[in-house]
Order: sequence, then structure tokens, then C-alpha cells
Amino acid sequence: MFEIKSWILLIARLGLASAFFNSGIRKVAGIERTVDNIAAHHLPYPLILAWAAAALELGGGAMLILGLRARWAAAAFFLYTGVLAVIFHAYWKLDGAQYTQQIAAFYEHLAIMGGMLYVTVFGPGPLSVDRGKG
Repeated sequence: MFEIKSWILLIARLGLASAFFNSGIRKVAGIERTVDNIAAHHLPYPLILAWAAAALELGGGAMLILGLRARWAAAAFFLYTGVLAVIFHAYWKLDGAQYTQQIAAFYEHLAIMGGMLYVTVFGPGPLSVDRGKG
């Protein structure tokens, strides 16, 4: 049937996707908080950006879970996560407890970016809708 590597790739993909899919659900459920957070960072059109972020997280998360165009979803998440890290977790502008919290979040984002880059390059694996094609 499928070798252990296939199952490990599926579990890894599900782990990466779960963070975004869960975040998308929370964004939809509390869209006002997301809008306020975006506005607090002085970005334009916070309502549009909040809904766009929720759509990306839910749609892209589902694509990763299914392994449907997973390379494209992972590439989008790679870029999205990099932008989020720089805008929302700019630890170099902070000090004290905020510095500690934001540096941890920033490097968590870099780790997620590494996982997304891996899926972008090597594909979702055989246990996917696209059977590893991307």
C-alpha cells in the first residue's frame, strides 16, 4: 500500500494546515478583533484585509489538508507568513515583555515558512488529491 513516509508527509501537512485553518475559523468568528488588529498596525482597508486573510487561511488550509494544489497553497502561505512576521511581529521595535513575546512569534513564523517551503518544493506526498503533483 503506502509506505510510512507517505503517512509522515500527510501528518506533517495536516500539522501545517491546522494552524491556518484554525486561525481562519477564529478570524471569521471574531472578525472585529482581526479588523482592529489590522487597523492598529496602520494598514489600509482593514475590513477587506481581515476577510481576505480569513479566506486565505480557510481556503488554503483546506487545500493543504486535501493535498489539492498544495504547492500553490504552501507558496501563498510562505509569502503570507513572511509578511505577517514582519508587520505584526516586529520585535526589533520593542523591548521588555513585548520583545520576548514578539521575537518568539517571529521565529515561529520562520519555522512555519520552512515547512511551507518544503511542501512548495517537494509537494504534498502520495496521500493527497493531487498525488504529489502539487
